[in-house]
Amino acid sequence: MAFWATVASREVASPRVMPALTPSQKQFLHDELRYREKLNFLADNDDVNLSDYYVPKEETVDDPELLDKHDSFYHTTKSLLVLFQIMGVMPIHRNPPKPNLPRTGYSWTSKQVLWAMFVYVIQTTVVIFVLQERVNKFVTNSETRFDEAIYNVIFISLLFTNFLLPVASWRHGPQVAIFKNMWTNYQLKFLKVTGTPIVFPNLYPLTWGLCIFSWTLSILINLSQYFLQPDFEFWYTFAYYPLIAMLNCFCSLWYINCNAFGTASRALSESLQKTLRSEKPAQKLTEYRYLWVDLSHMMQQLGRAYSNMYGMYCLVVFFTTIIATYGSLSEIIDHGATYKEVGLFVIVFYCMSLLYIICNEAHYASQRVGLDFQTQLLNVNLTAVDSATQKEVEMFLVAISKNPPIMNLDGYANINRELITSNVSFMATYLVVLLQFKITEQRGLRSQQAIAMDP
Repeated sequence: MAFWATVASREVASPRVMPALTPSQKQFLHDELRYREKLNFLADNDDVNLSDYYVPKEETVDDPELLDKHDSFYHTTKSLLVLFQIMGVMPIHRNPPKPNLPRTGYSWTSKQVLWAMFVYVIQTTVVIFVLQERVNKFVTNSETRFDEAIYNVIFISLLFTNFLLPVASWRHGPQVAIFKNMWTNYQLKFLKVTGTPIVFPNLYPLTWGLCIFSWTLSILINLSQYFLQPDFEFWYTFAYYPLIAMLNCFCSLWYINCNAFGTASRALSESLQKTLRSEKPAQKLTEYRYLWVDLSHMMQQLGRAYSNMYGMYCLVVFFTTIIATYGSLSEIIDHGATYKEVGLFVIVFYCMSLLYIICNEAHYASQRVGLDFQTQLLNVNLTAVDSATQKEVEMFLVAISKNPPIMNLDGYANINRELITSNVSFMATYLVVLLQFKITEQRGLRSQQAIAMDP
């Protein structure tokens, strides 16, 4: 006991270890230090410029009527939201304007969810009948050409996306509601900080046009299959209309969101340029930094909210592209090129176009929000501004590096141009392996024919 008492009484000098802080903890510590600086100056000086020691104001609860009035993004894209509700794809709803109640909500007992379940039951019934018919024809008809069999495999696999809808879409309804509420709150906050609202030019007619185009393209694709494929009956099309329209609407939704991020980033950049030309813009820079971080978090929430849907989307595109490409090349090797192979190449072009639009728009949105802001801040002449502005520019650059505007599907994959190249490389690898088997099979058949013809 005496030994332990002696050890405890000694003052052991331990090395100081700097704690590892998250970006939000660093921001909180920075604000606390600024607030303490402000209090010390108030205690020591009567006349002091408080703008050099700006501390963010406490958050206040916004008026729901005011949120609705300035929610331009919701009003301009409402047509696509209503279309998703009618199709039963994403049954979120708009809450009544009450204080402390989010404007967009999701509830398993809401009328939107009940309608989605009703539509899903009817659609699933039709899908099951069509799936049963197509599987029976595929199994029993052994004399079907290979390209026709490929068509059957593609359209049978497409039917299975219907059964993934509740897991891929409905389960993430609360996350989608969070994303919509982030947009609603952000627009009012942007107006309070900059004094100007975010204007989305041409987004209203663009959304309506994409809604109509999504269903029109689905109808045209299904009717073309009805006329081109001898075993594709007309009543099959009623199972595929909503499924292909859903894929088109997903692409339209992603395009609209990426377009809106680019518009918001451009508006924030223009306000930032005006502020940097003013005298002592440190206070506004801090507010703009918070606006930018909110915008980056919204981009991250977009991938989190729709992760399962777009993950299913990428898998369907990946599988369909491989099967269609292999089927067309295999038939060209066996029988030469025909119009059916052209149809398979059209399916490949359609799938890759959808993937390209999603990845390309995500790339441009991330570039506008991230790289463009970094370039603009790095071009600021720090020697021509005061010390407080220098600190804010440095903090802005740190915020951009610590909160990169990346669209990530909840850890599964980053949506950018790299996803296109990786998918193409994977598909090329699988196609090379499959074609090797096909060429080996062709050589075996030719050798057997040669042996049979040799007397």
